[in-house]
Amino acid sequence: MNRDALFGQIPYFWPDLNDEEYALYDCLVYSAEEVERIREATRAVDVVFHKANRLLRTLPDETLRLLGYPEASLPFVRDKAIAQETIIGRYDWIVKDGMLKLMEFNADTPTFIKELFDVNRFVTAEFGLCDPNEGATELLQTELRKAIVSAWQRLEKDGTPKIVFTAHDDNIEDKWTTRFLQETLDLPSEFVALHELLVEHDGVYTPSGERVDVLYRQTYPIEHLVDDLAPDGTRIGVRLLELNEAKHVSLLNPLSAFLMQSKGVQAFIWELYESDMFFDATERDIIRTYFLPTYLEPDPFLGQSAYVQKPAFGREGDSVILYDLDGTPFHKESLQTYANETAIYQQFNELPTRMTNTVNGILETHYMIGCFCLNGRPSALGARAGSMITNNQSYYLAIGTHKGE
Repeated sequence: MNRDALFGQIPYFWPDLNDEEYALYDCLVYSAEEVERIREATRAVDVVFHKANRLLRTLPDETLRLLGYPEASLPFVRDKAIAQETIIGRYDWIVKDGMLKLMEFNADTPTFIKELFDVNRFVTAEFGLCDPNEGATELLQTELRKAIVSAWQRLEKDGTPKIVFTAHDDNIEDKWTTRFLQETLDLPSEFVALHELLVEHDGVYTPSGERVDVLYRQTYPIEHLVDDLAPDGTRIGVRLLELNEAKHVSLLNPLSAFLMQSKGVQAFIWELYESDMFFDATERDIIRTYFLPTYLEPDPFLGQSAYVQKPAFGREGDSVILYDLDGTPFHKESLQTYANETAIYQQFNELPTRMTNTVNGILETHYMIGCFCLNGRPSALGARAGSMITNNQSYYLAIGTHKGE
């Protein structure tokens, strides 16, 4: 089977994006033991983030501003709507030389879901490997259902909830990621494009006038939502958050997921670690083992170590800059959309490399490992391969294990 035949058999997938190769006809092989190490590390750091989130909810606005949260989000970010801090989060890892180091946590709106929970099994089968993500979709279904039930119970209403999944209709990755989640959920639901939702003073409605009870916005970031305006100038995104706060609708992921989304949280965790505050001995060992030193200014690295500048709410490598230990930039992403926003500074640890099969031949690529965590339970994992900075031109690389392990 060739690349076109392999990915052509998978419905509602995007092996190419923007007319460029995205899904690779290749597979990264890990041992079952290596897969388990990544999942155990994911489980461990998730405990740290969840504990930090409880403390974040007690902080004053002034401190949250320093961590990069948009001003318009501050009245809402402390909301603890449901028991789950986040439903679907993804931890991104540097895995090399027997060590694992956490790059960042996409707690609120991670993509890469369809690829790892569905497509991975097709690729591993093509290469005669086992799919380490077998059974992950069943866990995803369970956690989606639990989240929907929690979100519905929060509203304290009788009857059956109207469940709507939403995304930008003109973005194939966002749309089919969201549709995959909708299809995975074993409850009646509807997909409504973002531009078709009616956000009124008393609730959110579908184009046919049905009131929405639970709105799943997997790819719609809160930091963008708070800036959204209606044609008449109404702050429609803020209104949606007000409706959620007033229990006219329940948003998923919940706002507690957004509270963990800022990369400033990693600087916050590292400061607590260095100050020997808040975390117990076991948690401090987790931070020492897996976290990279991260700060809100570059000074601790100058003359000591190369470092990375990242926007607190950046995505796909946009606005990331790599610096030598003397503060001289040596690699800068061409997109600098978030250049003027709050940044964090993290110790630079270069991604591992491998020779990778692409439509343009064998290329040396850097790769990082993404591992999903579903309400505290480590799940599907896979790789993104590309340049020194994982960006929107990086490839999807499946992960497989040898049979019999």
